[in-house]
Amino acid sequence: MLTSVVIPTHDRRGLVRTAVASVLSQANVDLELIVVDDGSTDGTAAALEAEFGAAIKVLRTPNRGVAAARNTGVAHSSGAWIAFLDSDDAWLPGKLAAQCALVAVDPSVEICQTQEIWIRNGRRVNPPSFHNSACGRIFEPSLRHCLISASAVMLRRSLFARVGGFAEDLPACEDYDLWLRILRNTPLHLVEQPLVLKHGGHADQLSRRHWGMDRFRVTALRRLLATGELDPQHAAATRMVLAEKCAILAAGAERRGRSADARAFLQIAACHA
Repeated sequence: MLTSVVIPTHDRRGLVRTAVASVLSQANVDLELIVVDDGSTDGTAAALEAEFGAAIKVLRTPNRGVAAARNTGVAHSSGAWIAFLDSDDAWLPGKLAAQCALVAVDPSVEICQTQEIWIRNGRRVNPPSFHNSACGRIFEPSLRHCLISASAVMLRRSLFARVGGFAEDLPACEDYDLWLRILRNTPLHLVEQPLVLKHGGHADQLSRRHWGMDRFRVTALRRLLATGELDPQHAAATRMVLAEKCAILAAGAERRGRSADARAFLQIAACHA
């Protein structure tokens, strides 16, 4: 089965080649690799084409953000399965083969991920305990924490199309938004081996560029509720977490002297109580 791998990147010429090489080193799988150069100014696309040639497809786009870059990559791909890799992460050998073996055994699988090895500022660290065994029907735990890693996930193209892909108007937490739309109806399957090197601590990471990341999660939660498609239990859990996140954002806004923002977050919570 053909798996389309999409790597979005922006001004990471030095990092993305490692990500690309880790995909091309995957053995015993049928894959195509698409790198979406999201408006880089450091010569990323030309460098990748010179080094890897026809082994990869490089798409140049204006800088529109990671959600649009991933969607663009998927739109130009042809595999029945889709996998993503962030340009600062890397796959270990056998990552994709392990996931392909899982779905070959169980045709009902629509989405799966592997465990990860977390690296922060060059040092290995332990991931939060709630990440270690996230599988099954995990919609409610995923409301508080993003339990799917873009670099570790593989999903059916039909599932991606059914839920509508990444929300391009979200500058961050676009993955949290997509995973919730998937997990409300679909169980997550897990390959127990840690087969992804997940790197953090870079100055250009979205979590460092945007204050109050829960702002975007609140938007995702409000959109979920607005669909009217959540069952009563999921809707109640979503409203509860929405209220929690709004309270945290309101408290942070008050500390920064932004009383109007604080009132707005509290009003959002009240509207969904």
